[in-house]
Amino acid sequence: MNDRPLILVTNDDGIFAPGIRALVEEVSAFGQVMVVAPDKPQSAMGHAITIHSFLRLKKVAYLDGLDAWSCSGTPVDCVKLAIYKLLEGRKPDLLVSGINHGANISINVLYSGTMSAAVEGAMEGIPSVGFSLMDHSMEADFDPVRPVVRRVLANVLQHGLAVGSCLNVNVPRTRGEALRGMRVCRQARANWNDAFETRLDPGGHEYYWLKGEFNNGDHGEDTDVWAVNNGFVSIVPTQFDMTAHHAIAELNTWEHGLE
Repeated sequence: MNDRPLILVTNDDGIFAPGIRALVEEVSAFGQVMVVAPDKPQSAMGHAITIHSFLRLKKVAYLDGLDAWSCSGTPVDCVKLAIYKLLEGRKPDLLVSGINHGANISINVLYSGTMSAAVEGAMEGIPSVGFSLMDHSMEADFDPVRPVVRRVLANVLQHGLAVGSCLNVNVPRTRGEALRGMRVCRQARANWNDAFETRLDPGGHEYYWLKGEFNNGDHGEDTDVWAVNNGFVSIVPTQFDMTAHHAIAELNTWEHGLE
């Protein structure tokens, strides 16, 4: 009987993206690996699930004969199918998502398929971590991320995570420089200034392409944005409870009668 931890690996860039291959190579040292990942890029899908169409799983050949399936759905679909179909309700001992091509700092966590898969793991009571490299290129160098993966996962397996939480880990693009270390941070209060570019299709009809500029008005040195901009790996404990607890007391001063 295999008593090594069962580790579920997924992502949002697709099962054959370089980032997930690097992640699988590193996590294989920690346990038995199962890969269930989208069959195509699913970036910015957030916590979407498929309810108005069918889902497919396809067994694929992967690194060193690991158990691996591509899924026609979203990253969260991958997690659900892995647990409730492939594992028949057994919970993995660990879930890791990534390594994402691009940042998931600050408000990006709400749009991120990478982090939504990790949040889904937390909802299932599984210690979960999402890893991202701040480099969108498919030729990105993931070597600086490898020791980060090893260190973070060793700590998670040793200490566990707070109930209802997962970790959002972002690694800055190093450009040949050494990382300065890891910092536990809060999510920066930042936003996107959205804009839509109007274009014409070949038939002369208008369509729109979302653009935007990241606006960070949070200058605290305890944020994920500050950390990655200063050469540190940011680690943000993230939860699925979206209650604004600090607002409850103020709301309770309102008049609540319906007369």
